[in-house]
Amino acid sequence: MTDQLPGQAALEALLAVETETVRFADEIASSVSVFLDAMRVIASQATAGQSIPLLLLQISQVSLAGAKLGAQRDFAPRDEYQPDVGPDADLDDLRLRLAALLGNVDTMSYIFDPYLPEVVESQLSDDLASIVSDLELGMRHYRAGDVEEALWWWQFSYVSSWGALAGAAMKALLSVIAHDRLDVDNDSELDQIEAAEAALDGGVVGA
Repeated sequence: MTDQLPGQAALEALLAVETETVRFADEIASSVSVFLDAMRVIASQATAGQSIPLLLLQISQVSLAGAKLGAQRDFAPRDEYQPDVGPDADLDDLRLRLAALLGNVDTMSYIFDPYLPEVVESQLSDDLASIVSDLELGMRHYRAGDVEEALWWWQFSYVSSWGALAGAAMKALLSVIAHDRLDVDNDSELDQIEAAEAALDGGVVGA
């Protein structure tokens, strides 16, 4: 067996870690890229009835990437401030299109932190646009070749923001589908069922 030079083992270990980090960044970036592309297609091409199950699918899939980030070691940025990767994406059109698609089910209520139970009212379209914004910023770092910064931002924003928003969005979208498909006899829920059916059928209640 050939003796290793001083420091060679440490260098090989470092290279192995860096290779694994790049591989992980590629995996997350692939999931994020699919999600970002799908959100733009849904906003521009889907009908109101198609949008809800498609949004549930995309949010569920990108949440798996978020869970993988949450299970990893803590990534750390190299510098105190994020490198400049250009202006933020203009998401106003996407947000407005999503709001139009969601119609009467755009406004929702949820608990942001189950350990500090406080009901928050929000617009689903705003939350979805916020998730897109967080993920798109990380993608710009990744495309600039700064995988550590991309991973740090994706992980940090998942834990601090978009992870909780994605969880609330999934619950809201699933609720719409459940109200549409399940037989419910409780008269107090008829208004919710009517809104769900209208959203999935592409109609607007009260129009």
